[in-house]
Amino acid sequence: MKTEFNIAVFPGDGIGPEVVVEAIKILKIIESKLGLKIMLNEAPVGGAGYEATGHPLPDASLDIAKKSDGVLLGAVGGPKWETIDFSLRPERALLGLRSNLGLYANLRPARIFPALLDASTLKREVVEGLDLLVVRELTGGIYFGEPRGVVTNDKGERYGFNTLVYSESEIERISKVAFDVARKRNGKVCSVDKANVLEATGFWRDIVTGLHSQYSDIELSHMYVDNCAMQLVRNPKQFDVILTTNMFGDILSDEASMLTGSIGMLPSASLGEKYAMYEPIHGSAPDIAGKELANPLATILSVGMLFKYSLEKEEPNIWIEEAVEKVLGQGVRTADIMSDGMKQVGTKEMGDLVAAELEKIN
Repeated sequence: MKTEFNIAVFPGDGIGPEVVVEAIKILKIIESKLGLKIMLNEAPVGGAGYEATGHPLPDASLDIAKKSDGVLLGAVGGPKWETIDFSLRPERALLGLRSNLGLYANLRPARIFPALLDASTLKREVVEGLDLLVVRELTGGIYFGEPRGVVTNDKGERYGFNTLVYSESEIERISKVAFDVARKRNGKVCSVDKANVLEATGFWRDIVTGLHSQYSDIELSHMYVDNCAMQLVRNPKQFDVILTTNMFGDILSDEASMLTGSIGMLPSASLGEKYAMYEPIHGSAPDIAGKELANPLATILSVGMLFKYSLEKEEPNIWIEEAVEKVLGQGVRTADIMSDGMKQVGTKEMGDLVAAELEKIN
């Protein structure tokens, strides 16, 4: 059994470095518990990559990612870089990593911890017991489709355009991920599209339906994206696995995050045939960077997913979730999940508390 691993660490921008430090603290504890040897290779991406090399995804950073057993990413972006050329903005590093590493399947769990039931903006009875997973296609669709751009027509008027395109193979491979994951959960997949308006997503529905014949043990349903957005607020517990396109998944998973109390609570895994990347779903939040206000729990939970999917070790993921639940049960909160009667702590202290609980787990 493999005991030595290389992990690429890309702290990124804004609060990224702060939350990654706390996640590494947790990773090191598990490394010691399991007797592993984990080499951490840190490199700049995003705004940090641009400042260091003039490009948001430096060749050296991409090379480190390709030689890794998994990538841990903080967050990228910020107003500092909003005026530079679009092709050089920090967010292009994300798209570059996804396309170059072939990370086509994005898994975004939305599970509410019992201690945070009152942190959700929805009623307790609506979210209690919530545990859903958004499986988002990540390297196709309108974010990558060609042609795209901003041009001037023969009348001198400028217009912008993007192309929504999916191939049969792209839809099949992400659907297989959703069906396979559902087999380990509650056996339900809801495929979300806009088949009544967009031909490309009508095609999506046809391919998903055809593939379902190979998964007769899975219950498949279809839902238009606008209805799904409503149902996530109305009755989110009806969902087990939500399968959807790149853009729809981007939007719906952020909506689902608020059911759990805060976007600062949700980890994610981006998986491909060979590589994988793990990151919180929140952004770089430059307005609170350096103020000890960032919630590190999503990044810490992402480390659990890294152990589960890339290092093939299930126990650490369970341990981390247990440690987070115990800390929250003690009434400790970061600013984003703070409520009356709770004790507010900073980024580092939250990481220290989770680490202390993790150390107690045998």
